Amino acid sequence: MSRFNDFNNPQVAALPCHLKQFIVDQHYEHYTPVDQAVWRYVMRQNYSYLKDVAYYPYIPGLQKAGLTIEKIPDLQEMNDALGKIGWGAVTVDGFIPPAAFMEYQAYRVLVIAADIRQLNHIEYTPAPDIIHESAGHAPIIADKDYHEYLSYFGSIGSKAMFSAEDFELYEAIRQLSILKEMPDADEAVIKKAEDRVDWQQANMGEPSEMALLSRLHWWTVEYGLIGTPEDPKIYGAGLLSSIGESASCMKPDVKKLPYTIDAVNYPYDITKPQPQLFVTPTFQSLIDVLEQFADTMAFRRGGVYGLQKAVGSKNVCTAVYSSGLQVSGVFTGFEGHEGNAVFVKTTGPTALAFNNKQLSGHGKDYHKDGFSSPVGRLRSGKKALEDYTSEDLQNAGIEAGKLALLEFASGITVSGEVKSIALMDDRIQLISFINCTVTDKQQHTLFDPSWGVYDMAVGERIVSVYCGAADKDAFLEISLKSNTNTHHPDYDPRTKELHQLYQQVRNRRQNKGDFGFLGNVWMVLQKHHHDDWLCALEILEILEHENAEPELAKEIRQFLENKAAKELLYKKLIDDGLYLIKHPVEEKLVV
Repeated sequence: MSRFNDFNNPQVAALPCHLKQFIVDQHYEHYTPVDQAVWRYVMRQNYSYLKDVAYYPYIPGLQKAGLTIEKIPDLQEMNDALGKIGWGAVTVDGFIPPAAFMEYQAYRVLVIAADIRQLNHIEYTPAPDIIHESAGHAPIIADKDYHEYLSYFGSIGSKAMFSAEDFELYEAIRQLSILKEMPDADEAVIKKAEDRVDWQQANMGEPSEMALLSRLHWWTVEYGLIGTPEDPKIYGAGLLSSIGESASCMKPDVKKLPYTIDAVNYPYDITKPQPQLFVTPTFQSLIDVLEQFADTMAFRRGGVYGLQKAVGSKNVCTAVYSSGLQVSGVFTGFEGHEGNAVFVKTTGPTALAFNNKQLSGHGKDYHKDGFSSPVGRLRSGKKALEDYTSEDLQNAGIEAGKLALLEFASGITVSGEVKSIALMDDRIQLISFINCTVTDKQQHTLFDPSWGVYDMAVGERIVSVYCGAADKDAFLEISLKSNTNTHHPDYDPRTKELHQLYQQVRNRRQNKGDFGFLGNVWMVLQKHHHDDWLCALEILEILEHENAEPELAKEIRQFLENKAAKELLYKKLIDDGLYLIKHPVEEKLVV
């Protein structure tokens, strides 16, 4: 991406740098006339069917999201519309890491895959595409209770612990989705990618917080139903954007279960229809379940529990002291007593922050080899060290330029010359020493004077632990960006000819004119593109709505009916298309 375009949208403009790295330009000119026809077909089918089964704000929500039936949405138009309800939108390259996806939601920015599904995946695609993201997610955003849930979910999800296995699974799914959208992908290569996804899913170990949260996200944001199990309505984007599964999911063989915290026990497979769905009575109850889960997470529990999760994740995490000091790095060790941490240790680049802003002079270049510090009260302390006044520090012998001996209740001892004392909001965060020795209660050396300045974090407890750095931009978190890019085909002359035919039909629908010209288009279709059905359907729609060229219309209808009868793959698509010719969508309601 060259220059960052915020579309004059406050939510997009507020995105931090570490999220901007995922944004790509939409390149509207890359959408082909076939792409536009795919969008139009899906949107007309959605409107026709979803007006009866979607949660009520869906249809007016299309307008509020800046969407129309006739054309793929332009990102500027979407941002103009979404900005009025406090949201924004950006385009990305396919799947992005779950943690980043969640954080975009927290910033109230919709992440939209720039690409659109192929014609042969018109009913459903395993890859994120602009139909799923915009026609699925955007319309329901207009509902205040729902978008409050979505952004709150993002703020919770952005703190979730994730594992190396989570990222491996994400990479495997991303690679498979890209392969499945490639028109000429080798079946053996696809099978190998499917096997990799299966293997990763079977070897995840204990699900991480992110894995469990992803399940809640899937069964609500993507595949959620609202109402009662007996009379549910669709609000999940995965269903709203799938003209196949939005119909099949309502059949009795798909179980409808009340949505509770128990949904975290149901894994999902993105490549198959879902065997069960969950129904929430209200969007507020979604927040209640999320709160219930959030109370189990490391960012709320902190202490030894949180540090165990941090060490297990092997990713950059942040531990927050009760003083407010934030330590960000890869945690490799800790000591605890009765559930409370008494010592923490990171290895490799580490940064210190307060209120999510890196402390001057305490970035990962300075703490490049790691960081360690005691946690807890001094043995003689009647209150937490972070709450000491100037008088308390003087009485404890902790003064800049003087030797000090700090004996912690845990048995850890810190002795050296006080270099400086750092306070934020009248609380002590950091005491730095020179010529310092740190030992534990077994007299093991934890810090040696020859190692330089010892920066000791101050805090009675570790109150929160979460994945990611406190100041992500200063930490430059870019390590989890995928190196696998989506496939953009080079079109051969035959395909370019087909694009031209679709464009000619589109021009006739928009500008009227000589409908007899469509006979020429039909003739070329029959000669060079006999497998096509959608362009033929669009010609028939124009002819029948305009009462033009009855013999040509009859010939095309016969072709489509024969194709539907002989090729079951196309039967539902053609039948649904013919139904809409007879029962046209009232575009004025949504355009």
